[in-house]
Amino acid sequence: MSIQYEVEQLAGSYGVADSFPKDFGYGEEEEADIEDSPALSDSKPRILLMGLRRSGKSSIQKVVFHKMSPNETLFLESTNKIYKDDISSSSFVNFQIWDFPGQVDFFDPTFDYEMIFRGTGALIFVIDAQDDYMEALGRLHLTVSRAYRVNPDINFEVFIHKVDGLSDDHKIETQRDIHQRANDDLADASLEKLHLSFYLTSIYDHSIFEAFSKVVQKLIPQLPTLENLLNIFISNSGIEKAFLFDVVSKIYIATDSSPVDMQSYELCCDMIDVVIDVSCIYGLREDGSGSAYDKESMAIIKLNNTTVLYLKEVTKFLALVCILREESFERKGLIDYNFHCFRKAIHEVFEVGMSAQRPLGTLPLGLSACSKAVALNGTPRNTV
Repeated sequence: MSIQYEVEQLAGSYGVADSFPKDFGYGEEEEADIEDSPALSDSKPRILLMGLRRSGKSSIQKVVFHKMSPNETLFLESTNKIYKDDISSSSFVNFQIWDFPGQVDFFDPTFDYEMIFRGTGALIFVIDAQDDYMEALGRLHLTVSRAYRVNPDINFEVFIHKVDGLSDDHKIETQRDIHQRANDDLADASLEKLHLSFYLTSIYDHSIFEAFSKVVQKLIPQLPTLENLLNIFISNSGIEKAFLFDVVSKIYIATDSSPVDMQSYELCCDMIDVVIDVSCIYGLREDGSGSAYDKESMAIIKLNNTTVLYLKEVTKFLALVCILREESFERKGLIDYNFHCFRKAIHEVFEVGMSAQRPLGTLPLGLSACSKAVALNGTPRNTV
């Protein structure tokens, strides 16, 4: 289903992050897609969610991956056992999330932390920014130091969470203080090689989706090729910014090399919500069959500041959302042709990656389909 809107006014604020209907489905009748291959499911990375009790770990998981309204998370009970959630069944992002209760004792002999850390791709430690975080910093140091000694390849991520209740100055000061204290503790323990990444997050805006996007991207071996393909696509098509979204979670698994503007990301997220909501109402057949998101899904939204948002389906789990000017969109045929090349290359990247199981730098077919990309002047451009 294709949808076209003309929006006369820009929203003044974005408020609470919207979510998809809980029964959102893709349709069973579509052909098998590249994400369904067992080759991907056999090598799922594991993401651990850790932190003190009531720091917001379960709320993060429910809002990002289960479309729970942020206000509903107020009624979640505290986690009292390890909760394992397989994300891959309804999404491109192919991993497991393990939500740990805050009272986990690493010194307990019944806790086999070596087994858990050995198979982990990323460890997210959540710190409540509205609470006294001294105890949390001590637990953070204990957790990451033990995990690093077991598996130095883990990506260590720190979510400074619940910052929606802090002023901008307080946010910056809190982040600076936590960053300084955490790294000082690592230096005192001679763990200078252990790198921590810090994010300011809240479930009441898009910051939690932005942070999770950064975490997930580090676990995608094809990321450099995806970024390269996006750079080629936008440079040949006159596009200012492009995101490759996982449609269900609104995590962007790749973007081009230009800096990410938070407002642009929020606009793209809101566009996905609009497309899916409208498709669920008007895009299904009279008997209710069909899919709200399929190979025909496409949408154009024209804003009153000469900006155009353009969404196109890449796979049944992925969407390309572009931001461009109206004068560039006049060459829509050129953009669509280059998108066809881009879409074909995306399929090749993952097909070759699954069959060869080689490091991304050795994928010879990743750019072949885009070697025919057309430049703005209409001449073919060799991109390889």
